[in-house]
Amino acid sequence: MGGSCSKFPICWWHPTFRSSAVENSDADNGGKNGVGKLPSFKEYSLEVLGVATSGFSVENIVSEHGEKAPNVVYKGKLADGRRIAVKRFNRVAWPDPKQFLSEARAVGQLRNERLVNLIGCCCEGDERLLVAEYMPNDTLSKHLFHWEAQPMKWAMRLRVALHLAQALEYCSSKGRALYHDLNAYRILFDQDGNPRLSCFGLMKNSRDGKSYSTNLAFTPPEYLRTGRITPESVVYSFGTLLLDLLSGKHIPPSHALDLIRAKNFLMLMDSGLEGHFSTDDGTDLVRLASRCLQFESRERPNIKSLVAALASLQKETEVPSHVLMGISQEEEAPLKSLSLSPFGEACSRLDLSVMHEILDKVGYKDDEGVSNELSFQMWTSQIQDTLNCKKLGDSAFRNKDFTNAIDYYTQFIDFGTMVSPTIYARRCLSYLMSNMPQEALGDAMQALVVAPEWPTAFYLQAASLLSLGMESDAQESIKEGFTLEQSRNND
Repeated sequence: MGGSCSKFPICWWHPTFRSSAVENSDADNGGKNGVGKLPSFKEYSLEVLGVATSGFSVENIVSEHGEKAPNVVYKGKLADGRRIAVKRFNRVAWPDPKQFLSEARAVGQLRNERLVNLIGCCCEGDERLLVAEYMPNDTLSKHLFHWEAQPMKWAMRLRVALHLAQALEYCSSKGRALYHDLNAYRILFDQDGNPRLSCFGLMKNSRDGKSYSTNLAFTPPEYLRTGRITPESVVYSFGTLLLDLLSGKHIPPSHALDLIRAKNFLMLMDSGLEGHFSTDDGTDLVRLASRCLQFESRERPNIKSLVAALASLQKETEVPSHVLMGISQEEEAPLKSLSLSPFGEACSRLDLSVMHEILDKVGYKDDEGVSNELSFQMWTSQIQDTLNCKKLGDSAFRNKDFTNAIDYYTQFIDFGTMVSPTIYARRCLSYLMSNMPQEALGDAMQALVVAPEWPTAFYLQAASLLSLGMESDAQESIKEGFTLEQSRNND
């Protein structure tokens, strides 16, 4: 490293998180819908999650991600490009940090393609946050009760029931048979249109709220008597979800059972499905629902038998879920089809030499308009030291002395008097030249925090992701940079 140009300590910024002792214990799920690519459970810092959610911005609140008030779920993106959902509890929830961490770690051990998997948590001061996979295609409640184009197809409803039963069976096999407040909000759809069960309901009860909603008509009878949830209570709630799938409405179990006893079960069926399912299939699902809704918990079937029964009812198994759901999946446009700028093109090819040449030539013109404390301060020796760090860093960068460039730019950043997205960009490339892609990705993300609509930062993020072998995420970043560049050109 080069000599220091001031007394300020050198410290590289990168997206840091504290590693937990919990590791992925379900490697047998590897390769299914990306489950094998999930990281081990981590304890994230509040700072990292703040950056990922743009400071827990209101714009990032997800209205339907398996949770309701008073807890809030935010969508976000980690520095490595992974999209996440962050559940932030209200301040009276989980007063005991040890209990919270113990529960989160236990749920974080689960890994299954039928779950919205928990990938981390945060426990700092009064803050209690859970970090899960992000599901981009809304909840079962949205698709079943509030659809716009067409009602959910019969084959898809059967698939939802099976996937949900499989999720519960998996959880039970791992010692997590209790699921709190199972309802249509807790089932979400991933990017492929497949239904997944939210991991949030696997957390044991806390001051966050009761195990069930306040609507007594849908609450298991034994819970009303004892206030305790049992595996049989979960089966009862599963039965209410089967009623939802049958009717497309939220029908109280008592009313549904009256119709079934009177052999008027066809009145339960969603009128939008008329002519699109066989009477035998409808009868089988109604019978299954009525068994789950038995008053005496011992008379209800277990989850394993539910999986077997539902597997035999599946229709159109060869049709992908996104087709049944009517969810469009845009084909990934190849990067070569985009008319990228020279810098975007260089980043897409990971041509570091051309990237360096362009960044050096462009200089600091893109820093114009960035809010800077410098203009409000007097010229002091400290500020002169900072500018001297920048000058020495630029000289090292120009001469391809990337080790010293990192040193000097780090001192400039650490002093914190001035904010420069270009400094982050230059240090990012210096990290890439030094075979430090994770640190490079951190700087690209920091450049985006300072300049959220700067195409260069997106392109550098893409180059960093390519260096880490994350090609699909890199392509997304390239496209975001291209879109911003096109918008600028059209203004």
